[in-house]
Amino acid sequence: MQATHEDLLMEMKKLTDEKRATCNETILRQHSKDESHHSPVLPEVVVFPNSAEEVSSIVTFANEHKIPVVPFGVGSSLEGHCIPLQGGISINFQNMNKVLEVRPEDFLVKVQPGVTRTQLNQALKKYGLFFPVDPGADATLGGMAATNASGTTSVRYGIMRPQVRDLEVVLADGTIIHTGGLAAKSSSGYHLTGLFVGSEGTLGVFTELTLKIYGIPETTVAGRAVFPSVKEAVDGAVSLLSSGNSLSRVELVDEPSIRQVNSHSDTSYPEKPTLFLEFHGNEGGIAQDVAFAEELLSANGSEELVFETDSIKKAKLWEARHNLAYAFKHGFSGREMMLTDVVVPLSELTGAVVYARELIENEGLPGGVLGHVGDGNFHSIIMFDKNSDEETKKANRINERIVEYALSKKGSCSGEHGIGIGKMKYLRQEHSDTLPLMKMIKQQFDPNNIMNPGKVLF
Repeated sequence: MQATHEDLLMEMKKLTDEKRATCNETILRQHSKDESHHSPVLPEVVVFPNSAEEVSSIVTFANEHKIPVVPFGVGSSLEGHCIPLQGGISINFQNMNKVLEVRPEDFLVKVQPGVTRTQLNQALKKYGLFFPVDPGADATLGGMAATNASGTTSVRYGIMRPQVRDLEVVLADGTIIHTGGLAAKSSSGYHLTGLFVGSEGTLGVFTELTLKIYGIPETTVAGRAVFPSVKEAVDGAVSLLSSGNSLSRVELVDEPSIRQVNSHSDTSYPEKPTLFLEFHGNEGGIAQDVAFAEELLSANGSEELVFETDSIKKAKLWEARHNLAYAFKHGFSGREMMLTDVVVPLSELTGAVVYARELIENEGLPGGVLGHVGDGNFHSIIMFDKNSDEETKKANRINERIVEYALSKKGSCSGEHGIGIGKMKYLRQEHSDTLPLMKMIKQQFDPNNIMNPGKVLF
């Protein structure tokens, strides 16, 4: 029998305690949405577990009563992942936020899912280590693994999936499993860790992660390269990637985006397409790499090159880049933001970025093109009036055409944001051959479809 709201709250309080399960309206609203433009939906109850065992008991009850379960980190996802489309239980991991073990000699760290990337790097600093995946938002590591996040440093260190050595997962029937171990490699059995990373809460709930960590580089140098056009900026980025240097970040910010950066972050950067750069390594090696980068970028039409070693100036540069989405939100108050996320082969990147810029201009909506062009992943920010049918259609048309362009070039509909609600129809296009296999996996792990239903597949 389906539990009523009152029964559900009572059961959740029994499984946690009186203070860690709630139907408070404000808290329900906080868990009804993420950072995306998708419409909010209220959960029936929000719970704040302290342990994997509590998560297991919550999920076991939910499975017995066929109640949806939706994990929630900090709500920074961009495709509606944590919106509880069918109500049910929202599991908030703010209490499970401990760095459990640092293993410096193994370059590993064990954390609970509610730990944020900033919190982790603060804890690792005293060991001379850091965790490199940087999606911009101070997201939880559980959420980052669930969406296979990447970000500004992926050109050097890779995306989330190869950083995850082991996961503790609560399955739909409440069983607690580990998917990996501590060894650097294994040829033993199917790679279940890789399967769960990127599953967006649809196969199980993460309660512990073992992650790969790295030594803090001896020297970092950040810089800006200004170009007369988006095409020349992207061509400049591709030339850097082919040079075999110590490039660790290469981010494109187009002219309208630079304008928003200057307005929001109190900077005075030239309002032209710009590459934000960073190099990691030792002092001598970086000096050579920066000099070579200057030659390459100048040959590709760069009009201004500025490199910084001062920590405050470097932080200011990357703060401006990370706050770009909020710069657009504040600059176009009252408008909704749609943020696209595609990835193409590097050989197709210039054409894809130019095409996206032209689409936005032709539709007449405010917006910008930016992204982690070092791995072919870029985003288009589209600002539209959600109350205007015409502008909503225009925004959706831009998004659809950008995705279809990427798929036509053998790219992907999502480079890092995931599928969630917004990309389900494109997943069908991209993986028409293997979608039936994905559905079989989902059915095997979650026969009652309680794990984040309505996302990714169905």
